[in-house]
Amino acid sequence: MMATHGFIGRTVTHVLVPEAAESVLVLLEGAAGTGKSHLLKELSASFEAAAANRVLWWRCGTAETQPQEQPQEGPLLLLVDDVHRAAEEERQRLRHVLERPRPGLAAVVTYRPEELTSPALPLGAPAVMYPPGLTVLRHRLEVWEEERIRRAAAKALEDRCAADVVGRLHEQSGGVPQVVVDLLSAMKWQDKPVYTAEDVDAVGVPVRLAELALSRISAMPPAHRPVAWAAAVLDEPAGQSELVTAAGLEATQGHDALLAALATGVLVELDADRYGFSVPLAALAVRTCIPGPLRQGLHERAAEALTRRQSPAWAAVAAHRKAAGGGRGWLRSVEKAARAAAETGRHQQAISLLEQTLASPLVPPQARARLAPLLARSAVTGLRSDQTVAVLAQIVRDATLPVALRGELRLDLGLMLCNQLGRFASGWHELEVAAAELDGVRPDLAGRAMAALAMPYWPGPSIEVHRQWLQKALSVANASRDQTLHAAVMANHVWFTISCGDHHAWKLLDALPTDSTDPACVRHAARGLCNAADAAAWLGSYERAEEFLDQGIKLSAQSGAPYTEHTALGTQLLLKWWTGRWDGLADQCEKFIAATADMPVIAFDARVVRSLISFTQGDWGATLSWLSESSEISWQNMPTPLSATVSGALIRLALARQDLPAAAEQARTAWANATVKGVWTWVAELAPWAVEATARTGDTNTAQAMIRDFARGISEQDAPAAKAALIWSEAVLTEVKAQGRKQQGDELIQAAKLYREASTAHSTLPRPYFQALLMESAARCTLEAHGPDAPRVSTQAATHSGRKVMAAEADHAAAVRAISELETCTEQFTNLGATWDAARARAVLRTWQPARRGRPPGRASQADQLTSRETEVSQLAANGLTNREIASTLHISPRTVEQHVARAMRKIGALSRQDLQRLRSR
Repeated sequence: MMATHGFIGRTVTHVLVPEAAESVLVLLEGAAGTGKSHLLKELSASFEAAAANRVLWWRCGTAETQPQEQPQEGPLLLLVDDVHRAAEEERQRLRHVLERPRPGLAAVVTYRPEELTSPALPLGAPAVMYPPGLTVLRHRLEVWEEERIRRAAAKALEDRCAADVVGRLHEQSGGVPQVVVDLLSAMKWQDKPVYTAEDVDAVGVPVRLAELALSRISAMPPAHRPVAWAAAVLDEPAGQSELVTAAGLEATQGHDALLAALATGVLVELDADRYGFSVPLAALAVRTCIPGPLRQGLHERAAEALTRRQSPAWAAVAAHRKAAGGGRGWLRSVEKAARAAAETGRHQQAISLLEQTLASPLVPPQARARLAPLLARSAVTGLRSDQTVAVLAQIVRDATLPVALRGELRLDLGLMLCNQLGRFASGWHELEVAAAELDGVRPDLAGRAMAALAMPYWPGPSIEVHRQWLQKALSVANASRDQTLHAAVMANHVWFTISCGDHHAWKLLDALPTDSTDPACVRHAARGLCNAADAAAWLGSYERAEEFLDQGIKLSAQSGAPYTEHTALGTQLLLKWWTGRWDGLADQCEKFIAATADMPVIAFDARVVRSLISFTQGDWGATLSWLSESSEISWQNMPTPLSATVSGALIRLALARQDLPAAAEQARTAWANATVKGVWTWVAELAPWAVEATARTGDTNTAQAMIRDFARGISEQDAPAAKAALIWSEAVLTEVKAQGRKQQGDELIQAAKLYREASTAHSTLPRPYFQALLMESAARCTLEAHGPDAPRVSTQAATHSGRKVMAAEADHAAAVRAISELETCTEQFTNLGATWDAARARAVLRTWQPARRGRPPGRASQADQLTSRETEVSQLAANGLTNREIASTLHISPRTVEQHVARAMRKIGALSRQDLQRLRSR
């Protein structure tokens, strides 16, 4: 509209100048609601402000608003609105004005072409005799595109507009501005914190639109109205023959009715030989006003018309047949629609259709048993659906079902319980029963159940139990020629072997049928690649993980496997965490958590990463809340590697809070669970913290046994992350042992050596955050090894001529190196955004490299500015840390922390500790 306003504005401005001797007419056409009158008001306001008495309005159909006389001199803007409503006398008078325009006249005439007797002749026949000196232009107002609707929605709903709102507004309104505005106005009355597409649907049909559509139909002869009713029932662009069939009219009568509907603007030609309502919502207004018996017959005939298409839309046919009363035709259409959707990867559509159908009491048991497997197969591939789980759980209790069918449904139920709902124990039970029911009856499905039971990712059984199920699955697959079974078993075989660190596992990927022409095989291949990526990520083989993810995500999208695709996106977040790509990662995790709010298993990766980020920032309350808030499953029941990772983080949190008993208890429980599962590659995120917590209680023998078991578990495995963590664990134990002895220098130096070796191993992976943590520990041990006095000078001062810093040059060089390492670690933590770690590293640095006392002459006063220490303290306080926790982090007393907090609050005007971060960031 704004572009049109600019075009017309420039056109009339050229004429409306005192010296102008020419005149112009703009014929402005547009369907109802496209903003013609609004545009005239804008033009009027613009030009009346520029020069008074140069604008005349002429509103057709309203006698009192017709201009009685025109100024004889000077420029004149004549605005004529709604010519389609003009009586014959008005049209003649307007023709007279336009056939004899005076110089300086600019006229803008608006009309709805669909309401004219002849759309191309707004002033009727015969054609107007425009004089040669009159410039005549025609312009059409178009409907809004999505971008224009987005701006209108943002203005009306502010920042409370969800991403799907604009598309639904465009779809329902047809882009007609007045309909968009009416929908947005009605939505505002709902006063929602966030508006979604469902809120657009809840508005219904705006009054203006409903009255316009119904009044136009009422103006049609009764014999012609069925074609409009048919269009409303079909609710999609339809050809003439389809409309006539659905209307129940003879060919000639139907032809005449369609012409009448087009002539009166009831229907429009949407495409070549495709007709319907210009505003989709108008169909709803009409449909709801059709008497029930007539509407039922229209639906029945609409279904008949759609089945004649070369490629019938079976979902639409099913909907019409259901509306017509159901019956066998309805269920046959549902089955065809569901099969077609599943075969083309549209699993969510198949799920929705089948759930709605199976929820109906009209479905007989035989049909229910036939449709349920279709639902189960799509539900396993698609995203979560509690209704599907409920339907399947009810059906498998039917003892009259054939064993093979019951086992098939139970298999899919078990997979959904595990993968989508996170109810691992229930899912495991269903899979075990399914394997028994299908064994010998449906070996292809029995093999799939066994392959599912081979997945060690789930908590509970040991790796040996999973290995036995894998051997059974491989045996069944090898005895079968079923390619889908082979693909399914291979996808799980890949995950199992890579997770176990098998050096030969990578070769198994070549057997995945990525080039198969069978969609089911391709979906299993995509799952295999994404499984491989996840397993490789936990091993620390990040380049391989990235490669497999890229292939797996593309294949998942191509083959229609949304569940697999979403799990891969979760793995991407873990990879970014490990490899230090933290920029925007917190926001990415939060968006992913919101998008998968009803899929707790898929959201696990994002929750864990977001929690770990909070920990590094010192926001320990958020660390815990991200693991539990809005999640249906406790972190203890997360998949095994994630549970071990969370346990490691919670042990570290307890150590940071100096709650040694809690840290040790958490370590004992987590280590016992890891030992039972027996997948030692997944212990990498747990081992160093569990060893430290155990050793600090004085139980160094148990800590040593942990390291011994960990080393034995990964000795023959391809597990770079776990082997780096093993060195880290040895360094931790060495340091803790040293701290309990009087003569600790040599052991601390050995601990520093191990920390540096672990740091190098993590840098190679790469894991920059952990590399910095370990380098910090190495530097700390080095400095502590040389006693409390020797290295307490700056790096510059340490090399100053004539000043003895250490007893030996070797010690001096080691201290200088350690100071440099601490400075590097602080910078790395800061760059990553690990504010708590950065504050802790700076505190260690200050301990060994104190700042000079006093200040240089002439330096500006910082009376109203936060010092660097006050900044650190206020940031940690704002994140929820107690004075004691801050004191422990920064190596100062709680009393000093209290003083820093008080001064920071006074300087920036904070009323509470929570205010500190908000006000400081202004």
